[in-house]
Amino acid sequence: MNLEELVKPDSVLCNVSARSKKHCLEILSELLTRSNPDIASEEVFAKLVERERLGCTCLEKGIAFPRCRISGLQSSYAALMRLTDPVDFDSISGESVDLVFGLMVPEHLSDADNADVKALLEILRDPTLCARLRAATNSTDLSAALLTGQLEAVAKLNIAQRG
Repeated sequence: MNLEELVKPDSVLCNVSARSKKHCLEILSELLTRSNPDIASEEVFAKLVERERLGCTCLEKGIAFPRCRISGLQSSYAALMRLTDPVDFDSISGESVDLVFGLMVPEHLSDADNADVKALLEILRDPTLCARLRAATNSTDLSAALLTGQLEAVAKLNIAQRG
C-alpha cells in the first residue's frame, strides 16, 4: 500500500470546521470525489452514512475511519481531514474526533484491498503519526505529515512483527 497513490494532495484538508458528524461526512464525500468526477459526492455521502449506521467508525483517541464501497470504482481512494474543533462521532468511549481519514473502495474487495484496509487501521493507530497530523497547520503540512508518518509507522510495525 502506498498512501501517496491512495491520498491525492487535493484530498487532504486541514483546519476544517464541521458542525456535526453528518457535516463532517458531507465534507469528506466531497474530498473523496475530487479526483473522481464521475462519482457523485451525494452517492459517497449516502454510502458513508449507511456504513456509519452499521457501527461507529471511530478507532480511538480522536480518530475516525469512515469508509464505504462504491459500485464501478476501479481502485481505492482516500481523504484526510484535521478538524479545527472535535465533533461527536458517536464513539463508544464518548470521545470526540478531530482526525478523519476517509476511504472509498471498490464494491467487490480483492485480497489486496482488504490488506490495505488492515494496514491503514494499524497506521492510523500510531500515536507518533497522530501527533504529527495534529501539529500540521495547513493542508500541505498535513499531507507531508501523513506520508512521512506512514513510513515510520510501517517501519515500527515491521520491527514489532519480527521481534
